[in-house]
Amino acid sequence: MRANLAVLVDGVALPDDQARELWERFSTWMEEHRGDLAGFAAREGFASIHPGVDGGRPVLLASKTAAQRPYAPATPVASRPGGGSGGSAGRHEGPRRDRSGGRKSRK
Repeated sequence: MRANLAVLVDGVALPDDQARELWERFSTWMEEHRGDLAGFAAREGFASIHPGVDGGRPVLLASKTAAQRPYAPATPVASRPGGGSGGSAGRHEGPRRDRSGGRKSRK
C-alpha cells in the first residue's frame, strides 16, 4: 500500500516516515510563512521545493540543484489523461473582501 503523502528529492522517493515528517514541517512552515517555499527549502537544505500531485496523491518535489519557482497551485508530476491539478490554491489567494454586512470602520 502506498502512503498518502510522498516526497521526491531529485526524483528519488523518501521513505514513508521521512516523507510524513517533512510534510508535517512543510505544513507548519506554510501556515506560519504563507507562500514562502524558498525559505522552507533553504531551512531543509534544498535549493527548491514545490507541491505537486502524483497519481492523485500529494507530493513534495524537492531538489538540491533546481531553482525555486514562485508559489503556484500544485500541478501533476506527469501528464495523465483525466488528471486534475489538485492543490490548495484557494487557501493562497489574495485577501478576502470585507464580509461585515455593510458596516464600515471609522477612523
